[in-house]
Amino acid sequence: MSTFLSNATPSCPVTPLFAASLLPTPGKDTPTALPENYKLRPLNKQDYTKGFLDVLRQLTTVGDITEEQWNERYDWMKKREGEYFVVAIEDGEGKVVGCGTLVVERKFLRNLGLVGHIEDIAVDSNQRKKNLGKIIIETLDFLAKNAGCYKSILDCSEHNVGFYEKCGHKVAGTQMAQYYGDSKPKQ
Repeated sequence: MSTFLSNATPSCPVTPLFAASLLPTPGKDTPTALPENYKLRPLNKQDYTKGFLDVLRQLTTVGDITEEQWNERYDWMKKREGEYFVVAIEDGEGKVVGCGTLVVERKFLRNLGLVGHIEDIAVDSNQRKKNLGKIIIETLDFLAKNAGCYKSILDCSEHNVGFYEKCGHKVAGTQMAQYYGDSKPKQ
């Protein structure tokens, strides 16, 4: 049984967002190894209570998400197999301490090509300087390449450019954004 399934119980089975077999082995399939007792795995529903949202709150505004809302969004993403890859790194105590997302976009250009969008890279402030962010980026790039993406792209602030360059990414243009205030998703 895979280590990411160790928290499963008959009443509350652990269902990963995507197959763990798609993940690389850090330090083998990707250059950077995980610290001892840390696990890289797909997001699962139980991560609502394991600190996933707390890690994201260190990156940006998350809001007050109920467990019911979490489960609805999780189920929505899970139905889009091959499109959403959210990874989590948990420490030896089972707490989520890092995360990142790959969204695979289907294009008309490049002969119906695929582009990987890397999003929401976050590492708990008490866990930095352990290469967890680098492992997350290497993992998402690995997933993008193996999904058939011709490139992966990400947006970042100026002060993070050096980090992403160390991970193999290059500056390729300018990010633009238009924000719509407090608009709510329509679903």
